[in-house]
Amino acid sequence: MDTIRALELQQIRDDLPAFQVGDNVKVHYRVVEGSRERVQIFQGVIIRRHGASNRETFTVRKVSFGVGVERTFPVHSPKIVDLEIVGRGKVRRSKLYFLRDKVGKAARLKEAQY
Repeated sequence: MDTIRALELQQIRDDLPAFQVGDNVKVHYRVVEGSRERVQIFQGVIIRRHGASNRETFTVRKVSFGVGVERTFPVHSPKIVDLEIVGRGKVRRSKLYFLRDKVGKAARLKEAQY
């Protein structure tokens, strides 16, 4: 079991900023299309963090052309080029699944004062 833990610790990234549920982020994600490679930006609100160690993931939700889109990213993935925090939301829950049912202005979060 110690060898598995040692391998997991080698894969953990420490260059990403501290982020939490409710933050509005831009995830710069490396996408491979055939032989070409480009960086795609996915901007939205973090609605969940799940797991621990190098298996930790976070889910980002955005509304694109009137349709809600959610994407789950591994926190320690080498495909994440950059994680940029646009704003911080004031939340009292660890999972923001209630945002799925909200539309328009009701789906916004208050800005946190840090």
